[in-house]
Amino acid sequence: MVNTLAILAPGLLGGSVAQAARARGAAQRIVIWARRPEVRLALAEQPWCDAVADTPEAAVADADLVVLAPPVTRIAELVERIAPHLAASATLTDVGSVKAEICRHGTTTLAASATGATFIGSHPMAGGALTGWQNGDPELFAGRTCFVTPHDAPDEARLTALVRFWRDLGSEVVTVAPDQHDEIVAHISHLPQVVATSLGNVLGSKPANWSHLAGNGLRDTTRIAASDATMWIDILQQNRDEILRALSACEDELHHFKAALANRDWTDLRARLERGKTWRDSLS
Repeated sequence: MVNTLAILAPGLLGGSVAQAARARGAAQRIVIWARRPEVRLALAEQPWCDAVADTPEAAVADADLVVLAPPVTRIAELVERIAPHLAASATLTDVGSVKAEICRHGTTTLAASATGATFIGSHPMAGGALTGWQNGDPELFAGRTCFVTPHDAPDEARLTALVRFWRDLGSEVVTVAPDQHDEIVAHISHLPQVVATSLGNVLGSKPANWSHLAGNGLRDTTRIAASDATMWIDILQQNRDEILRALSACEDELHHFKAALANRDWTDLRARLERGKTWRDSLS
């Protein structure tokens, strides 16, 4: 059990971490800081929150584990702000969906602060259509993958403790390097978002009543196109290079598919359809 868990700038993920930690007994004490005063007042009334701090520095003062949960573009500034105030035994992590730059910055900043605290990145592959801590769910991480992304060679005991924490919240933990994480999620998360959005844009240029004629296949394929644009702009900025590589691979596949269709190469088209089906059937 974590003695004191601090969560900074909780949205859906941060709120769910707090609720899951309380429900599953993963933390003895939970301290939260939010930027807006009215949010802090609301959080103070929640049964899964033991204390609300007025500043991030105060929130992390006695914490064993600190979870940063703001948008990815604001993680670096929070790391710099709290670094001098972390206990030597503290582990600092985040829930951002892009890891390479965040982990490099976090590791370098904590090393420069010389407090003895350690940064190890995390990325739970969980979310929902509704955002905000009010929509937090203590079971959000149950059965979901959580990446843990150590930079270089962190303290093994702290890495093990962080992995155990996410497992205690119900996650299936995968430990990979930050750069490898960004390559993986560019293909399995970011590319599907771009494809769903692009399909929505193509169909949005057609008569409006067409969408009312569609079956569940279109709804399933474009569901994530309804995701928050501001969040995705941040992700696209942070993982631009890996997403561009994933898009190039997708463009190549579409090019070959189009060429096979134009040339009436039904054998090649069948092979592509079968490969796609085999991959989809392999999803658990």
